[in-house]
Amino acid sequence: MGSVLGQAAGLRNWQVITLVAAGAGAGIAATFNTPLGAVLFTIELMLPEISPRTLLPVVLATGTATYVGRLAFGIEPAFIVASHTRPDLIVPLSVDMLPLYIAIGILCGLASAAFVWVLHWIEDIFDALPFNAYVSNMIGMFGLGVLAYATFAMTGDYQTTGVGYSTIQAILNGQMTTVWVLALLFAAKLLATTVSLGAGASGGVFSPSLFLGATLGGAFGALLNAIWPYLGFSPVPFAVIGMAGVVGGATGAAMTAIMMLFEMTGDYGMALAGIISVACAVGTRRALMYENIYTMKLARRGHYIPKEFHSHMYLIRHARDVMSPVGHVIERADLVPVAASVFPTDKPRDYAVVVENHHIHGVVAVDSNNPTHALSPILSPVGFSRDDTFLQQVMAHMARRGHAATLVIHEGRVPRAENIIGVVTRDDIAGTVLSDFSH
Repeated sequence: MGSVLGQAAGLRNWQVITLVAAGAGAGIAATFNTPLGAVLFTIELMLPEISPRTLLPVVLATGTATYVGRLAFGIEPAFIVASHTRPDLIVPLSVDMLPLYIAIGILCGLASAAFVWVLHWIEDIFDALPFNAYVSNMIGMFGLGVLAYATFAMTGDYQTTGVGYSTIQAILNGQMTTVWVLALLFAAKLLATTVSLGAGASGGVFSPSLFLGATLGGAFGALLNAIWPYLGFSPVPFAVIGMAGVVGGATGAAMTAIMMLFEMTGDYGMALAGIISVACAVGTRRALMYENIYTMKLARRGHYIPKEFHSHMYLIRHARDVMSPVGHVIERADLVPVAASVFPTDKPRDYAVVVENHHIHGVVAVDSNNPTHALSPILSPVGFSRDDTFLQQVMAHMARRGHAATLVIHEGRVPRAENIIGVVTRDDIAGTVLSDFSH
């Protein structure tokens, strides 16, 4: 919806991206009643830039969607966790439990990696079929029908069809505690989701991640209870932790998973356990594969999606900090050009302002020992900026006006050739960026 509205209104690219993020955040917030988790989702996965101009629309949309969702569905969380009303189901947070939280985190990381790998493996299988998209989709849907019938025959319900919220709620209610059933549902849902998406059907991965996490965590807790029946283990808290672990591991949105776990349970103690498990899940998945479930296909198509946030300190440097000094003023008619194919790179360089009929034409790199000999093409047209202008403003001005370089003058001086003290070229900007990132 955000993309359609943004493109219909003819907005700029960054505005369309902001609306896409706002729509995604609003949808998650209204569906799961997790406004803070939805905001973090957009920050971690959707927004390439985090600033007031992008974050405020997202926060407004998310808050509005949450309010409307609560009017329609009530203020209750998306899932009611039985451990809130049955304290005997709560596993105390103690040092003895840390290895188990680490273990379930690693298990969720392995499951997340399997989810990503199987999805793209299935997609490759369908892409290789010698049929058109419609026949391939029919084959996939037939397979889903067989899988749904098999699930019904073994469990008495079509557990793997749809988003699976009823199954998740049954696990969180403590109604499903059989290890083999939960493990079967995990495998069936993994296959159902990947076949559905691989066959070209519409769908997402967020809700299936919750389903996979709930069944995997529930099976883990049920297994512990079967091994040590007198220690009070329950599938319920591990199902909640598993939901956060698989969401964080598969999507790479660790903070989103942790915050949504807290918002969906209201249990701070469980959130502490989730922090450990989600960190282990994300770390395990990244150790096995760098790309997450959202970026794997793009990466395979040659589109790199950054997953780190950098503070671009070069943007707050002044023009005088990055400029190259200008030491000469040369008439264009006196300049001796050099063929582009033989521009020397081993000679000492300096910059000179090129003037023509008393007007500044551009700037050129010249031989320091022979200033009339050009060592590069003339950079033109050029703009002007003061020496205390921030580099961000210089870059924006160059982009808007199409300038090849910016000539730097002291504050209060007029833009004449004799007052120019330096030049900021695209090479200077690139060198500054690379220097900041390398450090």
